[in-house]
Amino acid sequence: MFGATGFVGRLCAAYLAAHAPPEVRIAVAGRSPGKLAEVAAELGREVGIVVADTGDPAALARMAAGTRVVLTTVGPYVRYGEPVVRACVEQGADYLDLTGEPAFVDRIIELHDQAARARGVLVLPCCGFDSIPTDLGVLWTTRALPRDRPLTISGYLEGRGRFSGGTLASALGVLTSPPSPRKPRSEPGRGRKRPAIHYQRELARWAVPLPTIDPVIARRSARLRGDYGPEFSYAHYIALPRIYHVGLALAGVGALVGAAKIGPVRRLLTRMNPPGSGPSPEVRAKSWFKVTFVGRAGDDPPVIAEVSGGDPGYDETAKMAGETALCLVLQRDMCQSTGGVSTTAAACGELLIERLRAAGLRFAVKRGGEAPT
Repeated sequence: MFGATGFVGRLCAAYLAAHAPPEVRIAVAGRSPGKLAEVAAELGREVGIVVADTGDPAALARMAAGTRVVLTTVGPYVRYGEPVVRACVEQGADYLDLTGEPAFVDRIIELHDQAARARGVLVLPCCGFDSIPTDLGVLWTTRALPRDRPLTISGYLEGRGRFSGGTLASALGVLTSPPSPRKPRSEPGRGRKRPAIHYQRELARWAVPLPTIDPVIARRSARLRGDYGPEFSYAHYIALPRIYHVGLALAGVGALVGAAKIGPVRRLLTRMNPPGSGPSPEVRAKSWFKVTFVGRAGDDPPVIAEVSGGDPGYDETAKMAGETALCLVLQRDMCQSTGGVSTTAAACGELLIERLRAAGLRFAVKRGGEAPT
């Protein structure tokens, strides 16, 4: 668990310590031996301590060589992630992270996909709220649809939650980084055009396009799996109950983008929410999320499916990342992908859905079709 002294890293380490079976050995990794010892003392089981830094390739190589799976929460990944991926690929350790940064995913596909395939190393970015609910939710929805016709799926997010300092720092970094001049390699195609802001009658909600990495990951899964119908398209929205909420949401996004581009304001936001800080357990207990999927096979009536859970950015993210790591440790020989820069749906698929359902994440088919077994 690399980055175990950060806010999200601590939660991930605690989840692994509480849920990994006794035969699974866990180590916490990071820059500070003292802080790592504090984290280890909190976990209630024997764990190893590994001192490593993203600027020290030899230390990263030793870390990767001594384990089967590296879970890293050290971001922004576009700045700190690639050396960890390289060390894992070279040393034969599977890799997973919590990135939501398209430029980073594009970069590691370009630099490491072929080598990871050749060495049988799985590299799984986006193993938290970005993008497991969408990625596995789309897979879940396709299982309730006939797959001999073109599949069109839209996801509609509702929820409540707060940023940690590290998440805010990553978001500000993404918003201020220059766009890639190339078409992302992680984007196999955008599919059919969808309406922008629109009223979704099946859900009685206003829908606003949500510019996250989730559609990129869902479409990459479709290409890697090859069983999402002869044609597949996916679009991602935030769902809002009233039209005036649309205006508030757009104003909020505009304010964040503007703040990210103004140096003094960006620095003030970072000082107010420093990396390592985050919402209290009481705040997290009131947080929740729900992604509703409206799927259609050709012109058939829609199937409506749902993935939902508690605090999306922290408690459930730790659960998602932790269960993905345990899936790779305990069920690696059952994974569909054997190597390369993949996705949770393409690599772990139904194995991970069942692990997450057993851990309390809810997958349901609300209307049409039948719940997958």
